[in-house]
Amino acid sequence: MNLGEKGEEIAKKYLIKNGYQIVERNYQTKFGEIDIIAKRKDTIYFVEVKTRTNRNYGRPIDAMTPYKIKHLIRSVQVYIAKKQLEGTEVSLDVIEVEKVHKQWEINHIENAIWL
Repeated sequence: MNLGEKGEEIAKKYLIKNGYQIVERNYQTKFGEIDIIAKRKDTIYFVEVKTRTNRNYGRPIDAMTPYKIKHLIRSVQVYIAKKQLEGTEVSLDVIEVEKVHKQWEINHIENAIWL
């Protein structure tokens, strides 16, 4: 399992533990991939997972470049249209997974990106 897969697995377990239902993982569109799609109550959560083992290049969320954000938003729009979810409450979240002192730490940033 590579670092990205490890981070996504940790994020998935975190979401389930906190009452989210996992709907899809690694959903592919022509614009890119959505790491995790989850649901809680009446909201659909589109989750980008960023995993790091150190901060040599900044925080994990710092990897969310304008290019990556644009493609994530387009991927979300494709998913919403394909699944006919227009009007559904959505949240574009980032989950940072970092290894700190041999422990994995999670920082869930809800509504990190606006449609």
